[in-house]
Parts: sequence; structure tokens; C-alpha cells
Amino acid sequence: MPSTAAVQSVEKHRVARKTTFVSIALNTVLMGLQIVIGVFAHSQALVADGIHSLADLISDFVVLIANRHSGAKPDADHNYGHSRYETVASLFLGALLIVVGVGMLWRAGTRLADLQSIPAVHMSALAVAVLVLISKESLFRYMLREAQRVRSAMLIANAWHARSDAASSLVVAIGIIGSLAGVRLLDPIAAAIVGFMVARMGWMFGWDALQDLSDRALDEAASADMRALLLATPGVRDVHEMRTRKMGDFALVDAHILVDPMISVSEGHYIAESARLRVLADNRVLDALIHVDPENDAVARPPVNLPTRERVVAEVNAALAAGGVKAASVNMHYLSTGLDVEVVLPTPGVRAAESGEPCLAHVDLDALRRRLGARKLNVLQGVDAPQAESSVPTEAGSGDTIASAKAEQPHSAT
Repeated sequence: MPSTAAVQSVEKHRVARKTTFVSIALNTVLMGLQIVIGVFAHSQALVADGIHSLADLISDFVVLIANRHSGAKPDADHNYGHSRYETVASLFLGALLIVVGVGMLWRAGTRLADLQSIPAVHMSALAVAVLVLISKESLFRYMLREAQRVRSAMLIANAWHARSDAASSLVVAIGIIGSLAGVRLLDPIAAAIVGFMVARMGWMFGWDALQDLSDRALDEAASADMRALLLATPGVRDVHEMRTRKMGDFALVDAHILVDPMISVSEGHYIAESARLRVLADNRVLDALIHVDPENDAVARPPVNLPTRERVVAEVNAALAAGGVKAASVNMHYLSTGLDVEVVLPTPGVRAAESGEPCLAHVDLDALRRRLGARKLNVLQGVDAPQAESSVPTEAGSGDTIASAKAEQPHSAT
């Protein structure tokens, strides 16, 4: 895991433990008050809200378990880490809330079907409902502030769960006030509204988690940020086939970058690694896989059945043997336009360089090009560094310079 993501993950887990323990302590006290006073005061809405608080307690323990396991390091079974444990926990929370909400709706429906059996509500139910409302709203504000600070989707979901509790407590309080005023059916109606709110919140959490587990991509704005980071890397000409997928609160990024097709493998790798480090600097990214392309392979690919390096080297050395030389190196460029071959000859002796005698007089380069099926065949001559000051055209190299034989000269075949 990259260092930026690692630091953020440690802080996130610490905040998750702290906020969850606060929630557990508060919900334990409120649940006891709601259920006991709800039964005593004959308020079905308050009892339903107490059951809701019990579901909160269960969800808090689920968050603790998920938080513990999601922080585990990558292993043989989970190469990308365990961040999706949080997403699974969010899915479980959603399912739990749906079950609780449907149960509340069912219970309220049966009570409304028999209005004559609805008892009068005691004033103590209203006092508890107001206390719960204030407590849950305060808990929501505290949890949301901490969750947004560490950018945890699971903790944000848990915070909004606390807000749904506050909203349901408000509905319960209104229902109790109506029941105290003589409209007794308002208490079971309030219980039904609470059940609907709980079920709806559960559906939203569950659906969102299910999308993440189905490899949902980053949104358009975040994806545009990733593309901009790649394009800002020196040496990157274009970006294509970029894909992202959520991994808990982070994302994995895969992308193809387009570079100059004539550069070396090592330079291409350096550009790709530079691009990868730029992407990993974004704290939303867990890991990135960057593929280097000499051309946009989404629209252009090299022809099939081009000769392999082994065959090209063998053919080149066999042809050069007629001139009594052997290639120092052979570079090949497999492009959509065909195969380009560059042959670098060893540095000649001083006498050969001074006389200007062609070392390839007996080599048919055009025939070699045709045998290889190459579009272009260039031969480059190595030259000692002091001789680079002469009139021979040169290309800068390491140690030796290289004199290039252009297409119109005898040392090239196109």
C-alpha cells in the first residue's frame, strides 16, 4: 500500500474505533430508555424507535469488526488488501436496516388495523423522545465531521444512519404529541413512518455497497483528475483505455499511456513509473497499473506474423557476414506501419575510418529488408568520440558516437 494511503488508513481506523465506541455507549443507554419507557407509556412508536436503536448497536459492532479486518495488510489471498471488508459491512448494514424497517411497518399496520385497541400514551414517552432526538442529532454531527475528515464512506454511512435516527425520533415525538392530544392513531402512524425511513435508508446503503462490490468506477470528475495527472507526466503523449474501480474507500487505476515509439524500453518504463507515482500521490488511489504503448492500440496495431527478434538478428548477421562484419546491436520497432530495423555496426579501425572504404559493399541491404518483411532498414556506424568533430553526421551516444547512414545512402534500405 502506498505511504499516503497507509497513513490515511491508520487514521481512519483510529477514528472509526473512537466514534463507534461513542455510538455504542449512547445507543445502549437510549435503547434501554426507549423500550422500557415505551412499554410503560404504551407508545408503539417509542418502542419501534428503541428497536431501531438496537439495530444501531448491532451495526456499530459490525463496523468495529469490519474496521479491524479492513486494516489488514495484503496477503496471498487478498493481493490488494482487505479494504472491501468495509463495503461488505455497508451491504450488511443496509440489509439489516431493511429487515428492521419492514418489521416496524408490519407491526404498525397490525396496530392500525385495530384502532380500538390503541391505548393512551403517557407523558413520559414524550420526554424520552425529545431526549433521544437531541442525543441522536448531536451524535450525527460529531460522527459526520470525523468521517468527512478521514474520507471514510463506511463512517459517513454510519453517521447518516445516526441522522436517520434523529429524524425518526422527531417523527416519534410528533406522533406522541398527537396521541396525547387525543388522536391516538398518530402514534402507530409515527411508528410506520419510522419503519419506512429505516427501510429506505437501508436500501440506499445496500444498493450503494452492491455497486462498489460490482467494481463501480470513480465518478467523472475523479476520473478526469486521474487522466490529468497522467497527461501532465513528461513524455506522455496521450492516455487511453483508462479504467478505475472502487476498493473500499480507495480506487484502483489501470491506464495505457502513449509514448514516443522510438525510445528505449528503459525510458518508456521510467515514464510509466513517473506517471504511476503521480497518480498514487492522490489519496483516493490505492494502486495503479500503467501500460506503455508506442501507438494507440485501441485503433492501430502492428501487422500479424512479423519476424521475431531471434530471426531478425540471425538474418542480419548472416547478411553482414558477406562484408566480414557483425552487428553490434539490432533495434526493432514494431509499429502499425510495419517493422523498422536499425542495425548498429561496431566502431571501425582508424585506417578504415580514414579511408572511407564501405564495409558493406558486398551486402545487399535491400534484399535483406525484403526477406525480413521490414518497412525500413537503417544501418548506423559506430564512430570513436574524437572523430565526431569531423564532417561525418553523428548522433550523440554514450562513450562512442554513431554515424547514421540515411535512406539515400548505400547503408540504408527502405
